[in-house]
Amino acid sequence: MIQLKKIKSFTTQFTAITFLLVYLSSCNGKTQHKNSIEEANKPTHTSETKSVNETINTLDKNIRSIFQDRNGNYWFGTNQAGVYRYDTKTLTQFTNEDGLADNQVIYIQDDEKGNLWFGSGTFSISKFDGTQFTTQSKNVNITKGTKTDWTSKNNDIWFYGGGGALRYSNSSLDYLPFTPSGSNSQTNNPFSLSRFGVYSIHKDKKGNFWFGTQAEGICKYDGRTLTWFKEKGLAGYAVLGIFEDSKGNMWFGNNGAGLFRYDGKTLTNFTEEKGLSNPDFRTSGKSRSTTLARVYAINEDNNGNIWVGTVDSGVWK
Repeated sequence: MIQLKKIKSFTTQFTAITFLLVYLSSCNGKTQHKNSIEEANKPTHTSETKSVNETINTLDKNIRSIFQDRNGNYWFGTNQAGVYRYDTKTLTQFTNEDGLADNQVIYIQDDEKGNLWFGSGTFSISKFDGTQFTTQSKNVNITKGTKTDWTSKNNDIWFYGGGGALRYSNSSLDYLPFTPSGSNSQTNNPFSLSRFGVYSIHKDKKGNFWFGTQAEGICKYDGRTLTWFKEKGLAGYAVLGIFEDSKGNMWFGNNGAGLFRYDGKTLTNFTEEKGLSNPDFRTSGKSRSTTLARVYAINEDNNGNIWVGTVDSGVWK
């Protein structure tokens, strides 16, 4: 039987990264003004790139993403203050003044060559080669989203898109809408959010990609076929968290419908099953601190316990 409990306090030791976050978050760093979606996402947008070496001693409090690169550096993406790099000695901040496409950074990953990629909620994309930033989202090839377009290779890099996914492959950035061109005009613009807009991406151990959307649930892509999961409340609210546990189960965090698990055969909504839903949020947007309705992050510890982070109800185990 699965038991869920809200964690009121921690008595065990934090990991080194937790200490790092607590220490660096003690003061609020400088925050840049966020541009409008329309301005930030113009395909013709260009940004100057320049060397960056500004060292600071404070970290912004609004952290949206964390990533450790292959050289051991920690990267912290923020909501409006760009991205920070911590090399265990110095903290450096990068913003759009340094060539970053957008000061909101909610997704960080690297490629096989060691370049770092930063994605924002406005669907803009930056590449950092270790010296300078370049904006990649200014030259997007918009495909029709057919089966021929939806092909994948192991070294492809995927990003959020307004009505599908952006794929970087062989030096080309392609936009692949989930619905073929003409069948749903809302998904044709990679920079305009629709119900099919991608909010989260995860590559599982078998090489499948899982895309969490704004309101259409989860899409699984195996390199050939798109398979949708929308039942039991998974569709309707944004899927913000995707995680694969040590047993191969897929976990989904929904901002309204709660915590889901897919074991390869059955999709389970634990929030509904355990009576931890929040009907008030569904009808009026009101949060409640005693529910497991708004799940943003999911992870697993060395003992196989699943940890669930919510936006309004703390951490659950």
